[in-house]
Amino acid sequence: MTTPRTAAASPAAAAPAAPAPAPAAPAARPGRRTRRSGALAVVPLLLFTAVAFGLPAVAMLDGAFTVEDPVTGVSSYGLGNLTASWQGAYLTALVGSVKLSATSAVLAAVLGLLLAQAVVTSPLRALREAVLTASGVLANFGGVPLAFAFVATLGNSGVLTRELGLTDTGWSLYSFWGLVLVYLYFLVPLMVLTITPALDGLRTQWREAAQNNGATHRQYWQHVALPVLAPSLLGGLVLLFGSAFAAYATAAAMVGSSVPLVTLQIADAISGNVLIGQENVALALSLDMVLVAGLVMAVYLPLQRRSARWLA
Repeated sequence: MTTPRTAAASPAAAAPAAPAPAPAAPAARPGRRTRRSGALAVVPLLLFTAVAFGLPAVAMLDGAFTVEDPVTGVSSYGLGNLTASWQGAYLTALVGSVKLSATSAVLAAVLGLLLAQAVVTSPLRALREAVLTASGVLANFGGVPLAFAFVATLGNSGVLTRELGLTDTGWSLYSFWGLVLVYLYFLVPLMVLTITPALDGLRTQWREAAQNNGATHRQYWQHVALPVLAPSLLGGLVLLFGSAFAAYATAAAMVGSSVPLVTLQIADAISGNVLIGQENVALALSLDMVLVAGLVMAVYLPLQRRSARWLA
């Protein structure tokens, strides 16, 4: 008796095994592509910076350290120009510029802070917009037009000078304090634009917490607000100092050489107005200005990082 044969194997078991799929090619990472496109977008800016700032900086350094023998006319590298820029009238002009810039920056920082605080706390939105718009315009108003406006108003024959009899009181626009007054015209609006975002960053919870703990208005500003605003205030001072330190056209049109300033000395040295062949000394004076600005920025940058943590 024959037994029936076992059922045939299923078609799936009888069919040959399918080959394993090939490994897929790794997909390109979008982050890497984004970084490449971002780097390419920065190339034009880097080229512009190299041409607009790099080449003048190299030329300034080369000229500042190039000393020419007045007898033989042979040029060599040395510190003669820098030494000359730290002596005599050049040193007086450098000190005068630092003094004028520091005085103007401190006064403008105080006045700008008070004005910005009044605008920020005001319930009138139209007043805030009007003040900020006017500050944006006045902060960029300078040069010869600004000097002419003050000469026509507060000069020796100015309108207010004659109406108020300022000449009898010893007032003179063409002096150190007259130049400070003119600089305040564009430095105070610049400070308002600089410090307003920092004042907006002061949280109302901090004031409420101070009041709940019994702190007065003065104690709140002394122990909470001013320490938080200190880096921003210092940053504003740096900006105001740099703007006043580099100003040339307003002072040149208004006071000439009656007030010693380093920018006016550089112009005289380049044009040969006083002495001939002092072009490299003018470049050394420019290097002195860069060093002064660098020292101020070295103080500002660490404090700016500290302020960012609180006002973020």
